[in-house]
Amino acid sequence: MTPYTRRDLLARLPLAALAVPRFAEGRPEPPGKMKITKFVLHKCSLRWRDLMFLEIHTDAGLVGIGEGTCHNRVDVVEAAIRWLEPHMVGQDPAGPEYHWNRNYWELTRWRTGPMLMTALSAVDIALWDLEGKRFGVPVSRLLGGPIHDKLRVYFSHWTNEMKDTSPQAFADRAIETRAKGWTAVKWGVARAPSETERIAEGVARVAAVRKAVGSNFDICLELFESFSARAALRFARAVAPYDVLFIEEPIQREIPDAFRELAAASPVPIATGEGLLSRYEFKLLLDAKGAAIIQPDVVKCGGITELRKIANMAEAYNVEVAPHQPYGPVAHVASLAAASVCRNFVIHEWEADDEALFHELTAGKFPVQKDGVVVLPSAPGLGIDVDFAGFVRRYPYKGQS
Repeated sequence: MTPYTRRDLLARLPLAALAVPRFAEGRPEPPGKMKITKFVLHKCSLRWRDLMFLEIHTDAGLVGIGEGTCHNRVDVVEAAIRWLEPHMVGQDPAGPEYHWNRNYWELTRWRTGPMLMTALSAVDIALWDLEGKRFGVPVSRLLGGPIHDKLRVYFSHWTNEMKDTSPQAFADRAIETRAKGWTAVKWGVARAPSETERIAEGVARVAAVRKAVGSNFDICLELFESFSARAALRFARAVAPYDVLFIEEPIQREIPDAFRELAAASPVPIATGEGLLSRYEFKLLLDAKGAAIIQPDVVKCGGITELRKIANMAEAYNVEVAPHQPYGPVAHVASLAAASVCRNFVIHEWEADDEALFHELTAGKFPVQKDGVVVLPSAPGLGIDVDFAGFVRRYPYKGQS
């Protein structure tokens, strides 16, 4: 007797046995086609920066949230988002990749620049949030599922609220910070009357922190693009004995070749990238071997769609990723979602001084640092709902310059 082939067996099975459910039992089917109806923007001024949040509304009742914060340029970004709005209204929000390519490549040839990219990023983040809510899964799941469900964070702008900036004050604050669970901090190296004084004062503070908290605590240093290549190398050699995790943006970001020369000579890892606006700009830095750690900014580089591509490209260069993130709660969780699927993720910037406020104004859904890490949100979309009215009421927009 001739044996049955698999095709014969499948032909004999009832059709019901071949049906594969699209969604887990008990989970409702996602809405079918829907249309974007409007953009709603919310602006406020919190501490030293203006924040701007975007809501993308749909005719299905779903709302996606994004963020378009840009220091001292929020009004310009707002105009760019309003320019994008008529190109998005009436569109089905499905497929952030489709919309990214359409918005970046097809609407105009004048597609780049920080304000335009911030507008594109805000829309992209909101579309990913909508996509997750539509399917009832977190954004990280849509990106392939997280490799990291707990992400290490560092306390950024650690010295902003300090009045006493003596080495002893740094040591005392480090002990207090470590007692709260933090395992890494970053501060800006203050300017001084001369280069020699600046380096000496910077080294004294680093040495005091290292002595106070020991070796199991990472120190990151922001240099604000304020050194020459020669002075940056001098500084790096001076702080190297204190095991600094990285020095950030020591020189102007526009010169990849200068970063190559500095990175090759520096005994401390160089980090940069917060001002680079797409994978194309990051490729120039990576080809130059200009950094051991790159810092793409989800609100500047092109949103979740582009940050993941940048991080994946960097992996091929054996370069780690520490996303830049000094903004509001939406940008923080969007960046977490993108970083969670990247194998070369090392650490994430975290606005610790705003953490309690963000937790409060998201009904307790914003992640909170514990033991040096935050837990990736697991609710659909970005995983948080934001009380935008509360932000605007408590922190009215000032348009800081």
